Amino acid sequence: MTKIRFASLTTGLTLAAAGFAHAHATFEVDKAPAEKTFKAVLQVPHGCDGKATTEVQVKLPEGFVFAKPQPKPGWEVEIVEGGYQKTDDDHGTKVSSGPIEIRWKGGNLPDEYYDTFVIRGKLSGFDQETVLAFPTTQLCGADGKVVWNEVPAKGQDAHSLKNPAPTVTVTLAGGDEHAGHGGKQGQEVTAGPVEAGDLQISGGAVKAMLPGAKVGGGGFVVKNNGDTDDRLLAVESPAAGRVELHEMTMENDVMKMRKLDDGIAIPAGETVELKSGGLHLMFMEVKKPFAEGDGVPVTLSFEKAGKVDYVLPVGAASGHNTPGHEHK
Repeated sequence: MTKIRFASLTTGLTLAAAGFAHAHATFEVDKAPAEKTFKAVLQVPHGCDGKATTEVQVKLPEGFVFAKPQPKPGWEVEIVEGGYQKTDDDHGTKVSSGPIEIRWKGGNLPDEYYDTFVIRGKLSGFDQETVLAFPTTQLCGADGKVVWNEVPAKGQDAHSLKNPAPTVTVTLAGGDEHAGHGGKQGQEVTAGPVEAGDLQISGGAVKAMLPGAKVGGGGFVVKNNGDTDDRLLAVESPAAGRVELHEMTMENDVMKMRKLDDGIAIPAGETVELKSGGLHLMFMEVKKPFAEGDGVPVTLSFEKAGKVDYVLPVGAASGHNTPGHEHK
């Protein structure tokens, strides 16, 4: 059991509870793709029959692994660890145990205010769409208590429950890896924002390829919200033999492309866009030509933020290596 103490006063984010849409404890976002990092933002709208909330306990379901709570000024964070039912892979290391419950203790959230409690983790090991319940308990002093632990039966409306547990629906938007890339044929794939440390990755896309083609191109947008520079070191994908980082530049009216062996800098507070015509990804030795509507799974390796999985949707076909371009 790990304990961390933060010696600031009361809560940070508070909003008046009057007019708040949900009476129950719920997640700000209740749907997320499998095999991705997910920031679970728990919304606590009220106390216990008028009493202030002094402790929030969240039990983590199987499949939500490598969890890290966000500290809150004025609250003590307690991490309860235990075994996983399945062994998981953490960047090549087999992991069979980790956080199974997070507790924020010793705070004071008055009944008339609202606040959020955040846990970051990975949704791992799912082969079908699954609803995960996070049983949550609010303690209010020595004698106040509200337990959100009811899970609807199949076909039952969660709104009919008195004390429904906060839930997250795990989707398989990245889908069928046996197709050679992350998406299913005919299924639209979108690249929603994914966070890795201080970085936010969004806006990904790759171009559809012609039959028999072995080289594809694409990119994404990465925003550094921190105050420390980072660097994209490498990209891997099961859909290609290798993925290279490239840059296009104009030299004497000729567009030249060169491989960036040192990676791509992501300066603090800035946004870097990888797309055709500038910094971009090149997928080499592609196993199956990318088809419009599919998705290409990639693993991005950053110098400080570490590794993060992402799925790039495949857009319409267009030429990547056009006349006048040459490799440098």
